[in-house]
Amino acid sequence: MQVSRRSFLKLSGGAVAAGSVGLSLKPVRAYAAPLKIRYAKETTTICPYCAVGCGIIVSTRNGKVINTEGDPDHPINQGALCSKGGSIAQLSVNKNRLDKPLYRAPFSKEWKAVSWDWALDKIAKNIKKSRDKDFSLQNQKGQTVNRTTAIASVGSAALDNEECFIYQKFLRSLGLVYIEHQARI
Repeated sequence: MQVSRRSFLKLSGGAVAAGSVGLSLKPVRAYAAPLKIRYAKETTTICPYCAVGCGIIVSTRNGKVINTEGDPDHPINQGALCSKGGSIAQLSVNKNRLDKPLYRAPFSKEWKAVSWDWALDKIAKNIKKSRDKDFSLQNQKGQTVNRTTAIASVGSAALDNEECFIYQKFLRSLGLVYIEHQARI
């Protein structure tokens, strides 16, 4: 079907006129909806994603994250967030997030849900077993070293300096030598 410009404008005008029959142009009263962060507890934190260290305000109610937004008072990002920082609420509010530890026994193909107490006890026993098996009190020269080379640690980029300090002290108290960290903030 060939439609000229003139006939297109006529048809469009007719459609608008027919659609506006019964349409009132009277002003409508608007009401503001209450903010979803009303009565929420606000906590400031640092974005864990990159080395910039942007400030984030996390709003929680009843221990659950309900909103995250950039901190306008933060000197680095002044309230702005990148796409990763803007979606940080999905770290805690996500139906796919695991909320209990899973364990896969050696040579098993299946994962099973276990309690936190069981998982932490299992981790502690494995650390103790590996540490005791390879612990050295002295090196070949007879110098006291109190170390193990059977365990290594690669830290988390989401830890700040204070958390890294505590984590480092804990690992050194176990006698670990191989400690790495991908510090970002």
